[in-house]
Amino acid sequence: MILTEETEVTFGEFSRACDLVEDYFGETLDDVALDAPVSKRQLVAVLARVQLSSHRLTVDELADADELVFQSDREVLYWLERDLWSELRHEHNIAADEGRAARAVHRRIVEAVDGTPECDRDPFVRIEHPLRYE
Repeated sequence: MILTEETEVTFGEFSRACDLVEDYFGETLDDVALDAPVSKRQLVAVLARVQLSSHRLTVDELADADELVFQSDREVLYWLERDLWSELRHEHNIAADEGRAARAVHRRIVEAVDGTPECDRDPFVRIEHPLRYE
């Protein structure tokens, strides 16, 4: 499966990323899908592509340009200064509604952990569970 013009993943890897996204974001997916003009299935697929793409960036690359909110062995949460969501929408040919919904999922998680809403910066959650299973 072609993830971007420069990246190809196996269907199994993409399927595992979808499972990971559903497991991690849980009910937040349902809540956002109810308010957005995208289905939960579309939202999971977009978020899986985003997770696969985010793993090409190192934690240090993200931390150098952004504010680290929380880090554990399971996830890393950021407020982004740059417009990574626009970059991802362009890179993955994600529709505007899909991008807004995916960003809303990330925003709910980061705001819940950070405790304050943030309007000027983009939220980003990078799930650190391995996307490839042996």
